[in-house]
Amino acid sequence: MEQEVYTLIAKRYPPGDSWKLIDDKVIHKSLTEALEAYYQKTQTAYDFKLSPLKGEIYIITNEIVAPEPPKKFNIYGD
Repeated sequence: MEQEVYTLIAKRYPPGDSWKLIDDKVIHKSLTEALEAYYQKTQTAYDFKLSPLKGEIYIITNEIVAPEPPKKFNIYGD
């Protein structure tokens, strides 16, 4: 079973549309520049989720999650 995982990669900083990657000190002047900087850093294309009210950008990855094994019941208490 696949599950979507959201990983925070950047936050918005005032003034206006300035963004800073989580593991970086450079403040980028636009959302596009921040996404390009993340791509240049990782060299991997991702789907993104933008949370405008929080001012955060997340990457979306899919991870395979093993289902829990079914519960086994023993009527004799062994």
